[in-house]
Amino acid sequence: MRQNQRVRSHRDPSAIFLYDGDCGFCTRCAQFLRRHVRPPARIVAWQAVDLAPLGVTAAECQQAVQYVSGGRVSAGPAAIADLLQTVAGARGLVWRLLGWVLARRAVLALAWPAYRWVARNRHRFPGGTVACELPRPAR
Repeated sequence: MRQNQRVRSHRDPSAIFLYDGDCGFCTRCAQFLRRHVRPPARIVAWQAVDLAPLGVTAAECQQAVQYVSGGRVSAGPAAIADLLQTVAGARGLVWRLLGWVLARRAVLALAWPAYRWVARNRHRFPGGTVACELPRPAR
């Protein structure tokens, strides 16, 4: 997993945020991002795109959300932080600040275990279904 790889080139018009479109919980989170955060990146289910040109694999996408911008990839909470830091305008100030805080090394160190716990249990959250449950090897 690319935990430590960071995205530096924000506001990339070709930026894309990939989530698990087979998971109801993930889909609801993506809808929240589109509706309320409104980042400039496309928010797309990884199953709906050709991953090879993006430099990510299906296995990586199954384990964590991915943010691809300027040829760089971040995953999990780092991807969320990178996405939040791209939100423009005064309305985006709170999201950018939240992304900046989440991107701090100490916060990411705490966020990764929390992210993994949520990923393992996402089928139990509102909007989650049996399809959200991670396959045994990914757990």
